[in-house]
Amino acid sequence: MQPFQIIFNPLSAAELAKMPKELQLFILGEFRGLPHEILKNDLERYGKLERNGKTLHRFRLGDYRLYFERHELGIVVSRILSRNSLKDFLFRSSLPIGEDQALEENPKFWELIEAAKESTVR
Repeated sequence: MQPFQIIFNPLSAAELAKMPKELQLFILGEFRGLPHEILKNDLERYGKLERNGKTLHRFRLGDYRLYFERHELGIVVSRILSRNSLKDFLFRSSLPIGEDQALEENPKFWELIEAAKESTVR
């Protein structure tokens, strides 16, 4: 069986490093079952965002959202964002749609992801 890697690009690694150690350990500990689910293609419990043929998944962990995509070695974490930033955005915008749909349609979200993509390990 090939090893499963969880790759944090430099931007998501920096976001993780800014968090308190207890939160870092919590987030890393929550990845325990992820390899099994990814290898089985069982990603139904994760949010899914698609745009221009690109698919991101959202992993909710308490007050944080981790956005990741599949990689031949496992997954690449693109961003780790506080849910409050999205919640504030949805409240101010008064969007009558779900979180995933709002992100899919927001070009600023994809710019945020693409900025992280430029620094991804290949």
